[in-house]
Amino acid sequence: MSAQILPVTPLHCGPALPVIELAQTDRLRALHAQMRDKRACQSTFTFYADQVIRLLLEQAYALLPFSDYQVTTPLGVPYQGKRLATGLCAVSVMRAGESMEFELQRINRDIPIGKILVQRHQQSKQPHLYYSKLPGNIADGYVMLFEPMLATGGSALCALDVLLEEGVRADRILLLNLLSSPAGLTRIAQQQPGVQIITSSIEQGLTEHAYMLPGIGDFGDRYFGTWQAEAV
Repeated sequence: MSAQILPVTPLHCGPALPVIELAQTDRLRALHAQMRDKRACQSTFTFYADQVIRLLLEQAYALLPFSDYQVTTPLGVPYQGKRLATGLCAVSVMRAGESMEFELQRINRDIPIGKILVQRHQQSKQPHLYYSKLPGNIADGYVMLFEPMLATGGSALCALDVLLEEGVRADRILLLNLLSSPAGLTRIAQQQPGVQIITSSIEQGLTEHAYMLPGIGDFGDRYFGTWQAEAV
């Protein structure tokens, strides 16, 4: 079954934003059930999260341009295949975004990966850029931006500003996340309508403290083991 493309049309924001939500198959929902379970230990969480991340990456690769590429098999027969026809970099929004690097490197072990650190300012509560280190040729092709949780959209927008300032075209940015809130999607649509978002789930909404519902908890803490699962 192909991915479901949802045109999200926020109020007063102009054109709709194409959001690709992975097809909500029983298989995907089974993976989500294992990830979202509050009793899941770190190894269980990462085992199932990595499988969802792989699905997101495969969907992202399906959007990239490929060109013809012919090889000769060991039987001496030509095979007409394909190969990537563009430069490609990845950028992780630290720390949670780094979780998506592991599966990416299983697909392409030579891909350049950049880092962006965004944190909320203690007083203003607004996202603040603390650090960025990007590949030198990042503006030459496509960029996969890794931000697993798209809640309010503040951190993602801050990271997008960094990429755009480096000369990356908005229509060559693929923003990958596991969960997206309608509010976050709306905000991206208002401010960066050219960016393509790929998500495995559009959530029901946000709590007053900006946690997504039904949610998954703190993704970075759960993935990297700085959170304790609840006892049965």
